[in-house]
Amino acid sequence: MSRSRRRDTQIFSMSFLDVVSCGFGAVILLLVLALSLEPVTVKRVTEGLRIDVAESTAARKKHDRETELLMVELAEQERIAANLSRELKRVKQQSLQSNAIIAKTSDQLARQQQKAKELEIVRQRLSDEMRRLLEQPGYNPPKENSIIGGIPVDSEYILFIIDTSGSMQQFAWPLVIKKVREVLEVYPRVKGIQIMNDMGRYMFETYSGRWIPDTPSRRRAVVDRLRSWNSFSNSSPVEGIVSAIRGFYRKDRRISLYVFGDDFTGRNITNVVKEVARINALDRNGRPRVRIHAFGFPVLFRSNKHKANRERFAHLMRVLTERNAGSFVGLNALK
Repeated sequence: MSRSRRRDTQIFSMSFLDVVSCGFGAVILLLVLALSLEPVTVKRVTEGLRIDVAESTAARKKHDRETELLMVELAEQERIAANLSRELKRVKQQSLQSNAIIAKTSDQLARQQQKAKELEIVRQRLSDEMRRLLEQPGYNPPKENSIIGGIPVDSEYILFIIDTSGSMQQFAWPLVIKKVREVLEVYPRVKGIQIMNDMGRYMFETYSGRWIPDTPSRRRAVVDRLRSWNSFSNSSPVEGIVSAIRGFYRKDRRISLYVFGDDFTGRNITNVVKEVARINALDRNGRPRVRIHAFGFPVLFRSNKHKANRERFAHLMRVLTERNAGSFVGLNALK
């Protein structure tokens, strides 16, 4: 009986070992299979992660570029808004100024209309007085050779010689434009107009050597062009005067030459006077064909640096205007 029990125990023991061995072998087989597949799995996982990282990086860069563009656009919009704000402020200010100018103009217009009514009354009274004088015996009416402000206005052609030097341009130019306009208004109608600078250069090159037709539009063009005219000058009117007389003098023309200036850089006044007398011949009545008038602008009176030049200019203009049937007007202010 004891032999049989020992055999049963041995049989049980061998079967248990077999089972354990088989299980252990299976585990080892599974490990072998798992390890054989691990590089492929790792590679697949790694490649997937690399793709995800690349896509994420590209998306981030795209987002950064879009953000940068949006920031630039935002800055541009802010700049435009600031410009619009400044422009709006300027327009509002101009509107206020325009309203003030309109109000001032309306007030001036009302005063001018009142003055016009008063002048009409005065004109009517003067007309009655003139009629009464004309009816008196022995009354001789004046000749039509009009004189305005001491300057005869009997000429058929007007010629301006204007000093375009820096001193005139900087300090006297608005007054120059005003005086040119006033001279033109004195002559309601002439046969021709011309404008040259003190060097003899034409303001309108297309009319070099010939007269500009006198029309309202041409007069406006003269004044408009004068505002921006800038031509080289040596601050001496002699060249312009001589060039103008030589170019436009004719025996059958009555010309008034207006010199606008402030300076004479030349030295010999006598030679200038003799040369002008030579080329500006007298007619049969002993009068020069070209009247010479002059306006002296007090630009150099701002300092004593050019005292000699301004005195020479005034002396030259007084002599020339006196000997050429004209008038010299010395202005005492620039406004």
